[in-house]
Order: sequence, then C-alpha cells, then structure tokens
Amino acid sequence: MSTVELTKENFDQVVSDNDFVLIDFWADWCGPCKQFAPVYEGAAERHSDLVFAKVDTEAQQELAAAFEIQSIPTLMIVRDNVAVFAQPGALPEAALEDVIGQARALDMDEVRQSIKAAEAKAAGADGAAEA
Repeated sequence: MSTVELTKENFDQVVSDNDFVLIDFWADWCGPCKQFAPVYEGAAERHSDLVFAKVDTEAQQELAAAFEIQSIPTLMIVRDNVAVFAQPGALPEAALEDVIGQARALDMDEVRQSIKAAEAKAAGADGAAEA
C-alpha cells in the first residue's frame, strides 16, 4: 500500500476512520527524511493492514505546529485516535519494525485508563495549586 498524504483538510478524517495510523512528518530539503523514506515505504508494503501517512511540514505548517514538531523526520503512531508514539529521527528498518510491533501489542483499554488517570491526577494537582 502506498502512503497517504495528510493535509489539514483530511487529517481528522484519516485518523478517525482508521484504527492504526503511522505518520511521517518530513520535508523535501531534509536529508535524514530522504534516507528514512525508503525504510518507511518498505514498512508500508509489509504492513498493508496499517495506514502509512506523510505530512510535508513545509506545505502543512499548521499541522506541524499543532503537533509541536521541532525536528524532522518525526514518526508518530496513532491508535484509536490516541497518539501512542512520537519520536524524532530516522529509524533504521529493524527499529521501525520493533516500534510497529510494540504499538500493535498495546492494550488500548489500558492506554485509555492510563490517560484518564493522568488527566485526573493533573486536574487534582491544578486544584491543589489553586487552593
């Protein structure tokens, strides 16, 4: 499967319509991005059940800013509308496969519970700070 080009117009729909989306934030002038591209494309071919997407940070500056992308390439994995992985740097093939495997193995119910617990703790800390 080839990669999907994400824009601010289609981002929400692509991410919400798919359970597992890998996103490569890149730019044409970025040497490490060009080195990572064939690794990413190869993984897309091997994992045809997943959505592999790309965000051109030059053309989609609002998206890059929304995700606070400060270094490219940055790989992000979104499962069930939850960002479960985000890391800058061009990953070698073995590392990319490992990250995909770890993301596949996540229990998303546990992830959501952890997020709720962290949010509740943060809300409690905010309340304590205001008192």
